[in-house]
Amino acid sequence: MSDQQASRREWSARTTPSLQGNEHWWPDQLSLNILHQKHPDANPLGENFSYAEAFSQLDVEELTRDVDALMTDSQDWWPADWGHYGPFFIRMSWHAAGTYRAIDGRGGGGTGAQRFAPLNSWPDNGNLDKARRLLWPVKKKYGEKISWADLLVFAGNRALETMGFKTFGFGFGRADIWAPEDDIYWGPETEWLATNDERYTGDWEDGSRILDNPLAAVQMGLIYVNPEGPNGVPDALKSAQDVRETFGRMGMNDRETVALTVGGHTFGKMHGNGPKEAVGGLPEESKIHEQGFGWANTHETGLGEYTITSGLEGAWTPTPTTWDNTYLETLFSHQWEVTESPAGAKQWEPVEVKDGFWVPDAHVEGKLNPPVMNTADMAMIADPDYLEIAKEFRENPDVLADEFARAWYKLLHRDMGPSARYLGPQVPDEELIWQDPVPAHEGPLVTEDEIATLKQQIADSGLTAAQLVGTAWASACTYRQTDHRGGANGARIRLEPQASWDVNLRSGVSAVIDKLEEVKDASGFNISLADTIVLGGSVGVEMAAKAAGRDITVPFTPGRTDATQEMTEVDTFAYLEPVHDAFRNYLQKQTSIPSEHYLIDRAFMLNLSAPEMAALLGGMRAIGANAGDDNTDGYFTDRLGQLTNDFFFNLVDMGTVWEPIGEGEDRFEGKDRKTGETRWTATRVDLIFGSNSVLRAIAEEYASAGGEDHMIDKFVQGWVKVMQNDRFDLHR
Repeated sequence: MSDQQASRREWSARTTPSLQGNEHWWPDQLSLNILHQKHPDANPLGENFSYAEAFSQLDVEELTRDVDALMTDSQDWWPADWGHYGPFFIRMSWHAAGTYRAIDGRGGGGTGAQRFAPLNSWPDNGNLDKARRLLWPVKKKYGEKISWADLLVFAGNRALETMGFKTFGFGFGRADIWAPEDDIYWGPETEWLATNDERYTGDWEDGSRILDNPLAAVQMGLIYVNPEGPNGVPDALKSAQDVRETFGRMGMNDRETVALTVGGHTFGKMHGNGPKEAVGGLPEESKIHEQGFGWANTHETGLGEYTITSGLEGAWTPTPTTWDNTYLETLFSHQWEVTESPAGAKQWEPVEVKDGFWVPDAHVEGKLNPPVMNTADMAMIADPDYLEIAKEFRENPDVLADEFARAWYKLLHRDMGPSARYLGPQVPDEELIWQDPVPAHEGPLVTEDEIATLKQQIADSGLTAAQLVGTAWASACTYRQTDHRGGANGARIRLEPQASWDVNLRSGVSAVIDKLEEVKDASGFNISLADTIVLGGSVGVEMAAKAAGRDITVPFTPGRTDATQEMTEVDTFAYLEPVHDAFRNYLQKQTSIPSEHYLIDRAFMLNLSAPEMAALLGGMRAIGANAGDDNTDGYFTDRLGQLTNDFFFNLVDMGTVWEPIGEGEDRFEGKDRKTGETRWTATRVDLIFGSNSVLRAIAEEYASAGGEDHMIDKFVQGWVKVMQNDRFDLHR
């Protein structure tokens, strides 16, 4: 190592944030970084850039022709297998979208995150840096009119079409992010592809083995399962367990899982034609002159026939660039045995290759190779349920084509939320239940005069400000900006599973909803229950402000409609249940994770800034909107029911001394410093606003002279945002 290199390494070590940043010195300190990820100054396109507006100027037909032409424009620097990049782009799109997990809505292709760490350097994404560079001429031509997020998944969709498959359709509308999503928990391991099962509990043999929530992949750095088998062991039955669980975490059932496996592996090949030791470092650790390329291969030419990616080597079918039923014909027509690839990976080959199933080499003319399956492929015939589905698909190719088209469409669009967010001419007319459909609004919207009349009727209904605010919040706070599910539109709070959620039962929202429905029906106005619930929340906020001597108006925009039970995918909606909601001081059960971290997560899901989060929590405490009548923690006020800054004023008051109640340090009592009398009780999410230095700075501002005005402004701003998060007709 030269002196210059040593000096650079020393400088890098001294300036690494993990060594000098606050996280190094205080690793247990609450971080608010997740709330600052969308800082407008980070977007090179500007704070006011609208992707929907830019996309409206795009000639989608021209884009389609350009992407299609790219499929067979084989580049010398990374030659295409069989002269067609289609299979390569399918893998890129699949891996961009396939990180989605239904439990918390994180992952997926909706933000173009595959461009950044850690995804760009996951072992399972080997050599996809080349696929993205192949798309650069297209991105360069269209600029801001097409996002990377859209292009990465559109390329795979077009790849299928160019190889003879008819897709279900395609929706544009994914806006790019400009920094890594550092907040996503991908697992506890500290090394790639660790095989110590840190993310599992239970046992294989008794069927109790289960993947920790919210994870969806079996090992660090994989999209789904290890293709060689669990921990690299070629056990097809155990692989089937992994496949079922990981695809289930993505929201796929058995039929969709088999369809995706069969359809996806109809195309292309695996790459492992050389020693795995020949593969270099990851993109994120590449040298500056390598310009972000990773996995440099020193074996022979390092590309084409010598490509090494997963380590497995070979194609599944004799027609790897054509849509047909040869995957299932190949799978069912042979006896299979475990072999090793040139890279030493465990794979399956026929004991004897039958006529018609030899595979033309991807690069060497005249050379024939045996078809190859991985252990996850063998799971399709080892597992009894998968086997029956695979047999059906083999006998009914049209059924397979329809199931694969729908499953592929779901794979690419699952994290986009309702179809109201989709853009472009290729969006299918059919709405699917996983898109959380709501009916179209019929007739004219309620007028301003009708809204004013209805507001007065709600105010005269006998419902309190706390009831109205708590119920509107319960309806809207289910929204997740990670996959745009949940929210007030549809009024699903009155349907299962939401109607039976513990937090809603404890808060008594059903009685409030019944009363609001009575008021709505009696008015005769053309307004939905969903709108009425939100309007009721506006009335509650205004009532609480008026009780404190302030006249404010909470903006309200009608247009929501009411979904039916048949429009609701009950199983996956269950994942939206608020098992923690700091804004209502609700925690279903205590976990090893401190509850203040749940506060930040909920605020992020609701797209709130730190000042909005603080104002909403403090204001809802002052109004008395905790979940449950007996839940008075955080009510730091003698004027309960009024929208004031009392929560912050009394929290930062030095006349109160706080002590834990019991040993858990989850609840606390605040005693008068002079008399020792108990004044208030609180939870961790209450006291964090006085403990954390960033949050205390906000709390002190809201508690100081003139601060109440700022707090109420931010309260209303945050409230309207929460109520309108799912109003995709109002914002893009």
